[in-house]
Amino acid sequence: MNNAENTTFKSSFLREAHARGFIFQCTDADALDEAMAAGAITAYIGFDPTAESLHVGNALSLMALRLLQRHGHRPIALMGGGTAKIGDPSFRDEARALMDDDKLSHNLNGIEKSLRQFLNFDDPRSGARLANNAEWLDRLSYLTLLRDVGVHFSVNRMLSFDSVKQRLEREQGLTFLEFNYSILQSYDFRELNRRYGCVLQMGGSDQWGNIVAGIDLVRRTDGKQVFGLTTPLVTTASGAKMGKSARGATWVSAAMLPVFEYWQFWRNTEDADVGRFLKLFTDLPVEECERLGALEGAGINEAKKILATEATAICHGRDAAEDAAETARRTFEQGQIAADLPRRTLPAALFDDGVPAFRLLAEAGLVTSNGEARRLIRGGGARINDMTVADENLLVTRGDLRDGVVKLSSGKKHHLLVAPD
Repeated sequence: MNNAENTTFKSSFLREAHARGFIFQCTDADALDEAMAAGAITAYIGFDPTAESLHVGNALSLMALRLLQRHGHRPIALMGGGTAKIGDPSFRDEARALMDDDKLSHNLNGIEKSLRQFLNFDDPRSGARLANNAEWLDRLSYLTLLRDVGVHFSVNRMLSFDSVKQRLEREQGLTFLEFNYSILQSYDFRELNRRYGCVLQMGGSDQWGNIVAGIDLVRRTDGKQVFGLTTPLVTTASGAKMGKSARGATWVSAAMLPVFEYWQFWRNTEDADVGRFLKLFTDLPVEECERLGALEGAGINEAKKILATEATAICHGRDAAEDAAETARRTFEQGQIAADLPRRTLPAALFDDGVPAFRLLAEAGLVTSNGEARRLIRGGGARINDMTVADENLLVTRGDLRDGVVKLSSGKKHHLLVAPD
């Protein structure tokens, strides 16, 4: 079912999606191309509310919906208020912890805010639609599910899904609760098709089995042709998983990650990834992305700044992105303490008594542990107020405050301000 190698698409969305590297697998790409060339379609991607914000690991899915919308098609962002009560077992070592209703509601509100950062919900023709599968799954009778839906699923086929096989091969076990996830996701596709005429489900490559199962359910029960398209797993040139850092997930919520740190995440992109990430995570024309990605030396560093600013502008707005870029310029190029650097507050008693440099770095969250702080200092990578720290036990006191803050730095790219409470 994978015929996404077609490079002569008629539809503008598939042409640009292919050029930018969004397409990994596609079911009946020729028929989908014909449908999209003939007029606007509706497509969806699901987002389970496992946290109160989406993160950079979700950015490819968000950008895929954004690109779809830019070409005049209508995206549906489906929040998994129902399926989150089970948890997607895809490529996980163990079952997700189940959430209580209050936590789930809190996360759903946060996910909605994240989605609105990337998508336009107000356009009368192609405005994104927000849906929550709890609307139909919470009312679904178990016997109805077994009779009308479960009868169309082969356990043998479900066991062949890579996401299921990997769990079983690791001997982690797969609960019956989790095993039902694919059925419920398939039910979502059919429900969205019936309610809103949705004919395309998109998602990461790990969702291929679930997507195909949904396509099959719609065909068997409603006699309709619908489609699936997956995006590739994005890793960095060095093989790291996209969106993760030593300090955890790179959240899109400014309440969970300062805008400057979001900008800095993109600024730290490896040279070999710049062109690819520009095509995937910005709205810049493909030709411009390729030109910037081919630069070398000082030029590639300027391209990284453009990547950081454009990606941040999509997520947080142009003004916030430009402010972050200016903060970086003042911090890195002029050595100033910029007021809008990330800021942490620590107990005043630490500064009254004097806190060892290694402990201050760890308490502030610039590193993850005292041991990592000691290693950073021994390697010459730690600075306090732009001065290299040579002694890990150097006491930092109120006398080190500059305009009420101490500037901490790890290497050339990670900085924050610490103030006593």
